[in-house]
Order: sequence, then structure tokens, then C-alpha cells
Amino acid sequence: MCVGLSAKVVRVEEGTAIIDAGGAQREISAGVLDELEPGDFVMVHAGVAIAKITEDDSAEADSVMEELL
Repeated sequence: MCVGLSAKVVRVEEGTAIIDAGGAQREISAGVLDELEPGDFVMVHAGVAIAKITEDDSAEADSVMEELL
């Protein structure tokens, strides 16, 4: 099973982004998505931002993950 992580974009620099996921920040690849900006929410899989999502989508994904754990 593959699991994506929802996160908020903190900073974007030349194909990479710093994200905040539950208070933990890390660098990911952002080359797949166009026009990514700080404040956007993304779904991350294997260190790559694979989709832009809404803040509501992010909250729902976090809730589902909490239920599973």
C-alpha cells in the first residue's frame, strides 16, 4: 500500500520545496508541480509533491491517518 502525506509548503526554491507536516519540516522535490507557492497544500509521496490539494483536503487526510494509527 502506498501512503501520501499532506503538508503545507513553507518555501519554494528551484524545483525543491520545504514543507511542514505536523510541525516537522523537510525538503522535497517540487518539480512535478507548476506554480507551487508558500502557503499551498500538497500531497507528498516518496519525497515528491505529487498534487496540490486544498486545506480541507489536508485536514481530512490528516484525520484519516490519525484514525489508522
